[in-house]
Amino acid sequence: MGKRIWVERNKDGSWDAFSDEGAHIKFGKGRGQFSPGDLMKVALAACGALSSRFAIEHALGEGKGAKIVVDGTYDADGDSYLNFSEQVTVDATDAGLSEEDAAKLKERVTRHIEKSCTVMHTYEQETPVRMNVTVRK
Repeated sequence: MGKRIWVERNKDGSWDAFSDEGAHIKFGKGRGQFSPGDLMKVALAACGALSSRFAIEHALGEGKGAKIVVDGTYDADGDSYLNFSEQVTVDATDAGLSEEDAAKLKERVTRHIEKSCTVMHTYEQETPVRMNVTVRK
């Protein structure tokens, strides 16, 4: 089982998400807040960033990373995303890579993300969700 995550409602209508390890983010449907759908995209981009980190740092140096932009096609009738599009951009302009080295880096980044991105693996398959509702009296 993964780490436990929970959310709590705030008086202003926003929500806070917490983890057992002390992580915290604010979300909601208001202006300037990530919606749950946005957080799905953040999860995909973050997973790609973390999965590609080693390959990028190995080629370009510590602290280097990719900019990852995620968009999705939302289906209002089904209230779900039909697909996601992920654009991974590695800025290697200062590295002086040859065409061959750039192609190898692209291949390594792709391979690392395809192998290690749990979020992408999950989104690519049908993932059942079990829900239990408890009303305390």
